[in-house]
Amino acid sequence: MTTLTERPDVERAGPARRPNRFRSDRTTIYLLLLPSLLPILVLSVFPLLRGIYLGFTDARAGRNVEVSFTGLANYRELLGDELFWNSFKIGLLWAVGVTVLQFLLALGLALLLNQQLRFRGVARVLAVVPWAMPPVVVGILWKLVYHPDAGLINEFFHRVGADGLRTNWLGDFSTALPAVIIVGVWAGMPQTTVVLLAGLQGVGRELHEAAAVDGASTWHRFRHVTLPALAPVIVAITSLDFIWNFNSFGLVYVLTAGGPGGKTMLPMLFAYEEAFRYGNYGYAAALGNVMVVLIIALLAVYLRRRLREAN
Repeated sequence: MTTLTERPDVERAGPARRPNRFRSDRTTIYLLLLPSLLPILVLSVFPLLRGIYLGFTDARAGRNVEVSFTGLANYRELLGDELFWNSFKIGLLWAVGVTVLQFLLALGLALLLNQQLRFRGVARVLAVVPWAMPPVVVGILWKLVYHPDAGLINEFFHRVGADGLRTNWLGDFSTALPAVIIVGVWAGMPQTTVVLLAGLQGVGRELHEAAAVDGASTWHRFRHVTLPALAPVIVAITSLDFIWNFNSFGLVYVLTAGGPGGKTMLPMLFAYEEAFRYGNYGYAAALGNVMVVLIIALLAVYLRRRLREAN
């Protein structure tokens, strides 16, 4: 009787076919992933690498313009560019102000929408309406609201006899940035509300009931039960909101285009001006590279602190 150990050819035949089938499976997986990877490579990875490269060149607008490698020349010029650092400070004020106000108001609205209210479904739909509107449309609508002559705000002050409070909200140095921040909060609050509302629905009702039985007040239940349960959601949504807000362009461009006098000149607007108004593509790319590095550093510090507090 012939056994398996007496037939070395059988032993060699088994393992020999497995690598081929494994390689075939891997090839099939890569082919299936290719349609989704190509848009990412073409629309995200390649522009990112191209932008990083341009930051080290003297690329300018124009046809048949010779581009030469300049090393760190753009970055040395950027270090002494007061206009850029001023726009960066304005961008931080804008991003932090909008993100904080968005979170506080969205948290309150999410807590309200999480209650057993009449017409709760209608209220939830209305709460996300601003999210469905393009930034350009939002900017045009609020520009009409802030209009110095026919705007709703100034008209209201006129009707109540408070003409001294009427002002050019988007054209005054002292009110332009706060006015734009209010619009940013209004436009971005729905997405934060939706995320926080989803997090609230994941908090077990039995935890609140147990805390209530132990005599905990509403505030203590919110502080010691709701907030700790929402901590991962809060860290995630505030980080994303900060990135989105810092990179804002369309909304502020429609409202003020960076004016008056650069008081709302966000970093993205400044880079846009350098690239498409003055044609300094290389310098604008360097601005973008520096902003990416600085934002990653700020987020790393923020996330490390928040995660440490959450743990």
